[in-house]
Amino acid sequence: MKRDGEKKSLWQNSIENYKAVNNWQKDKVYDVLVVGGGITGLTTALVLQMEGKKCILAEAHNIGFGTSGGTTAHLNTVLDTPYNEIEKNFGLENAKLVAKGAREGIDLIEDLTDVFNINSEFAYKSGYLFAQTQKEADELDEIKAASQRAGAVTSCSDSIPVPMTFKKAIRFEFQGQIHPIKYLVGLAQAFEKEGGVLLQECMVNNVEFGQHITANTSLGEIKAGQVVYATHIPPGLNILHLHNAPYRSYVAAFTLKNGNYFDGLAYDMKDPYHYFRMHTIGGKKYVIAGGFDHKTGHNENPEYTFTELEAYLHNYFDIASIDYKWSSQYYIPDDGLPYIGLLPGHDKVYVATGFGGNGMTLGSLAAKILCGLIVNKDSPYEKLFSPGRIKPISGFANFVKENADVVSNFIGKRFSYEKISELVELAPGEAKVAIWENKKVALYKDENGRIHALDPICPHAKCIVTWNNAERSWDCPCHGGRYAPNGDFLSGPATHGLTQIQWEGIDGD
Repeated sequence: MKRDGEKKSLWQNSIENYKAVNNWQKDKVYDVLVVGGGITGLTTALVLQMEGKKCILAEAHNIGFGTSGGTTAHLNTVLDTPYNEIEKNFGLENAKLVAKGAREGIDLIEDLTDVFNINSEFAYKSGYLFAQTQKEADELDEIKAASQRAGAVTSCSDSIPVPMTFKKAIRFEFQGQIHPIKYLVGLAQAFEKEGGVLLQECMVNNVEFGQHITANTSLGEIKAGQVVYATHIPPGLNILHLHNAPYRSYVAAFTLKNGNYFDGLAYDMKDPYHYFRMHTIGGKKYVIAGGFDHKTGHNENPEYTFTELEAYLHNYFDIASIDYKWSSQYYIPDDGLPYIGLLPGHDKVYVATGFGGNGMTLGSLAAKILCGLIVNKDSPYEKLFSPGRIKPISGFANFVKENADVVSNFIGKRFSYEKISELVELAPGEAKVAIWENKKVALYKDENGRIHALDPICPHAKCIVTWNNAERSWDCPCHGGRYAPNGDFLSGPATHGLTQIQWEGIDGD
């Protein structure tokens, strides 16, 4: 199954791209259009369909193409934002509500697995959070007390599953793990079985509002009463882009010489933290470990980050071979909780974003919340997770206006291939943003030695993209838009790719 990175995740090779079976009735007005075929979109579409809504799901690539195809699929009630911070910022009752919601997210995964007999490899595991310094141990005490107040099943532990020294550890019960791609395929099959329509390679370019919502897509117009953006971050310029920061995390899956595989999920308390679990694929056991997170587009050499990850892992594990390495993107909300509900300024457009590193759990919870809001006009989580809780930011209107007024320097231009080729020396597979005649140009040399040139201005908010030499993509450091070497859209808040620059004096021009 394809995903939005050059490096293969552990999950991809065992699953082929999903082939939808239901037919799209182009003249039909659907109750809900769900945009995005990851954990949030597929779960939302399925539970809405189960509630009697007629749903159509549009995915720009194939299901699991984005972060859901590169997740490590930890299912947690212990979240990236610890309960002591949630209690401090939102109060004890809301901390209890968050813990209850995380539990419901995991329960929904288990329930859908059982009801539709999905081969998700769902399994309950204990989760361990461990401290390695006294400062971390003191903080861990606060986390444990707040977690217990919130209702998370937590206790002290005198051991951890990973081979590392520690001062103190706590154990969270009833955590879990799944095979994410198998689960997504099962959700897709269940959605179609319930009568839903799933469209892949269907890019939603924009929506228009009238008697119905009309979505203009690469496959034609879709009409619906309401729309859910389950695209990790909603498209267009909106206030949510100022409240969610894109990050990348790095993962390795490896085998052990000594065969000392462990059971459970483990996390240290570094910033960024490291995370560990294991999974068996095709009868072969793997340790899955990751970390070294950084803001998207803010690392000059992502490939070296994999080297750092490998060196870190070799310090603790008797590694036989590292068979898979990959990275994935997620969005961190500025106040620590996700934004789930109506997009501010709209009454028919719903969004779900800001899951941090807990996308499988919170994406599932988001589906339950959105279903409640759409079907019953109510959810106990509506106020806590509402995107409308964002306070207006001074200058946001100017931010939108200024970015909308920016005009690309390169649109309609044609450059000399010979001059650019002389300007920069690139090895096959390399890329960089170069300066030519006081203008920036994104250059990539393919494996055949031909240079491809792009306007480096991200079409979303006009930031300059940077080259990701690990995943071979152009990444936007502002809002996480990602593009293939030739400029094609991969993921993020834009609705089209980078502008290709036409050459003079090549291919008969």
